[in-house]
Amino acid sequence: MPSPLMSLVLGLSLAMAPAPAPGKPSAQADAERLVATFLGDTPLLRDLQSLTDEIGGRATGSPANLRSVEWALARFREAGIPARKESFTLPALWLERSARATVSGADVRFSPRVAAMPFSTATPPGGLAAPLRDAGHGSEKDFLSLGARAQGAFLLVETQELKNIDDLFREYAEAADIEQRAFAAGAQGVVYMGSRPGNQLYRHNVSVGERNTRPMLVMERDGALRAMRLLRGGAALTLTAEIELQSGPAYESHNVIGEIRGTTRPDEVVVMGAHLDSWDLGTGALDNGANVALLIDVARQMRRLGLKPARTLRFALWNGEEQGMYGSWGYTKTHASELDRHTVAASFDIGCGRITGFFTGGRPELPALVDRALEPVKGLGPFTQVDEPIVGTDNFDFMLQGVANLVANQEPALYGPNYHARSDELDKCDPLQLRLNAATVAALAWGFAQMDEKLPRQSRAQVDALIGSTNLREQMKSFNVYEDWANGKRGRQ
Repeated sequence: MPSPLMSLVLGLSLAMAPAPAPGKPSAQADAERLVATFLGDTPLLRDLQSLTDEIGGRATGSPANLRSVEWALARFREAGIPARKESFTLPALWLERSARATVSGADVRFSPRVAAMPFSTATPPGGLAAPLRDAGHGSEKDFLSLGARAQGAFLLVETQELKNIDDLFREYAEAADIEQRAFAAGAQGVVYMGSRPGNQLYRHNVSVGERNTRPMLVMERDGALRAMRLLRGGAALTLTAEIELQSGPAYESHNVIGEIRGTTRPDEVVVMGAHLDSWDLGTGALDNGANVALLIDVARQMRRLGLKPARTLRFALWNGEEQGMYGSWGYTKTHASELDRHTVAASFDIGCGRITGFFTGGRPELPALVDRALEPVKGLGPFTQVDEPIVGTDNFDFMLQGVANLVANQEPALYGPNYHARSDELDKCDPLQLRLNAATVAALAWGFAQMDEKLPRQSRAQVDALIGSTNLREQMKSFNVYEDWANGKRGRQ
């Protein structure tokens, strides 16, 4: 018996494969041709395997990341899509070369695996030793209990095991508060108990980014639990951390932009974006190679079918997303004079789970337009639009610039536990679901490129009102980006 999903695919294939009925509007017919093509054999999955297995993890500034830029340019150009590199500046280079730790006491010594948190500082040659203290869950109460013992110590923070994407956003919010308390207490550094099953290591940015002045680590869960049991049993422990980094000042990186120029409204722009960079413990399949390969294939199939959009479609592969969404921020500065003519900017960044709808950024007129664009793929739904603004991916700077923006809302599938982790590998991505997502993205892109409607760009005052009337300010603070908005460095002037 075929699975329900396979039955759906076969049904769609039969329904979409025949030529459109005579008299059907050409835009609708083109959309159906485009959607149907992803049910056949396209290079989508081969591209994803090439990006992950051959190039691997792609931390911005690394040799692998530089190779991925050329790889993406070549994929667009081989498909006949004009493509270019666009430069932007990252404020600091940060790459881990090695990270080690040893926990020792009167009658114990062991070396759990650790990963440096992005923007951790390096340690002196030979390592840095300090008392290891139990910081509980890092709450205010826990820090009150620690008192002066936190000063000059490495603080071991207990975490809950991460099981889904809600846990992930909770983890981000909690880390910002924990680190603020630790820095205020004069801690030498923070060591997080790994929250992932199977002792997977992963990377989370230090909440203050490149302004950080301390060594910061994630320790494999079992090793951290062992240290925590010893501490709670009364043992006095020392942690010796050895962190070797490749670091440096501001440097230039590049986004990759593939473009299909519009015919009747070429100055109006629809942006479809996914980030090319990843962290480097795994090979970045879920975050975010799958969506990079998907966007390249959507552009490729439009070109192959000879489809000519009314508006210009830009397929943007961002860099520097993991460090603070710097590539898309750079784009909004480079293209500042064009932003009034940007119709929508969409971001795809939650792995390979089924697209269930879109976050529409607190723009009440936008959900109906998304519904209309997705009409050719309604059989892949239901699709539900959530009209809330969210922070954490490359829609963000478009939102601050007042441009209508979308983020694909996806079933979490395997995304949360493998996020930024050693386990983010090709086998975590469902190939069939990725193809169905490509059909959904193609319908969305084509729909916005063809429809007459265009939402006006918001003023800074309107964006500020959105921040004030939602939880957007709290989200921005947890991602260390609110200050840049408040001081006028980031967003619409």
